[in-house]
Amino acid sequence: LCVMLTNNIGHHLMVRQTMIPRNLKLLLYLCGNRMLSGYKPKSNVKDSYKILELEEGCSLDDIRNSYRSLAKKYHPDSGSATADSEAFMKVEEAYRVVLSDVATKKKSNENNEEEEDQYKPKTPQHRHYLSFEGVGFGTPSQREKQYMQFRVDRATEQVLEYRQRRLESQYAVTDLMKAKDVRQSKKVKITQAVERLVEDLIQESMAKGDFDNLSGKGKPLQKFSDCPHVDPMTHNLNRILIDNGYQPEWILMQKEIRETIERLRNSIVASRSKLGGPMTPYRQKQWNHICEQFIEDIRKLNKRIDNFNLVVPILSRQMVHFSADKEIVRAQKTYEALMENREASNSDTKENEEENVKRFGWKSSLFKWLNL
Repeated sequence: LCVMLTNNIGHHLMVRQTMIPRNLKLLLYLCGNRMLSGYKPKSNVKDSYKILELEEGCSLDDIRNSYRSLAKKYHPDSGSATADSEAFMKVEEAYRVVLSDVATKKKSNENNEEEEDQYKPKTPQHRHYLSFEGVGFGTPSQREKQYMQFRVDRATEQVLEYRQRRLESQYAVTDLMKAKDVRQSKKVKITQAVERLVEDLIQESMAKGDFDNLSGKGKPLQKFSDCPHVDPMTHNLNRILIDNGYQPEWILMQKEIRETIERLRNSIVASRSKLGGPMTPYRQKQWNHICEQFIEDIRKLNKRIDNFNLVVPILSRQMVHFSADKEIVRAQKTYEALMENREASNSDTKENEEENVKRFGWKSSLFKWLNL
């Protein structure tokens, strides 16, 4: 294409003007002019930076972005109102000049760094990151600058974090104290309100005369305990709480279990005493029925003991189940002991009567018969 343009560029541009696209026309025009005239950019570097609206020392990304924005603005095919082919050619020339200037400076910097490295001792590769805490990249001087900036940033962040933690702790303590004061004030208000209410009710009852019919009015409280080692006031307060139903549940259950087993034992002994002896088949049948009912009562009592063991707070206070068979045997032995005592007492009574008969004779017998 360049050879063809060199030979007869004017002829091709005139003959095939309607067949070549517009952007290709511009490219052919630029290439033809440069090939024919031996084009060399004569623009100054500073002017080129001004055309691209940049400053010296900018990065390659800034140069490319500026060139693209200006190309969209001045390109003939952009369709914008500012499209201008001459301005676009100037932008392109400036872009090439700036790129060459940047490449030249980069090459010179690399040469200077190589010369600097030649006169400095080289550290082993594994010791590269032992200095400056592994921060930065590039030459030692560059890494030192980066490390100093890193230390400044780190110190700033630590100061900010310390201030933040200090403020948070102060606000947390303040909020906690406020909440505590609010709860304490509410508690005091409620206590004072209850005390005022109780005092008002007492005064109102006294005004109505509800306390005039009390037997112990104006007298000190009666001591419930005669033990000198117990504080009378503490004993009286405990007794008042117990009488008004403030006794713990497990204490009430323990008392109920003891009273129940004692009542069952007395009832079965009394039933056995009523039946007497010797046991006839009818009485034996009644006794079996009584034992069955006693076994059922013991079973219910054992369930009550299970509930008691669940709520009792002291392990040593827990209770074991009662055995119905052992309780029946115990009742039988108790009955036999009662019968023996009764027989012994009867024998003593008969002996006393015989002595009396011998002593007083027929008169005592007559008086006894009259009494009977």
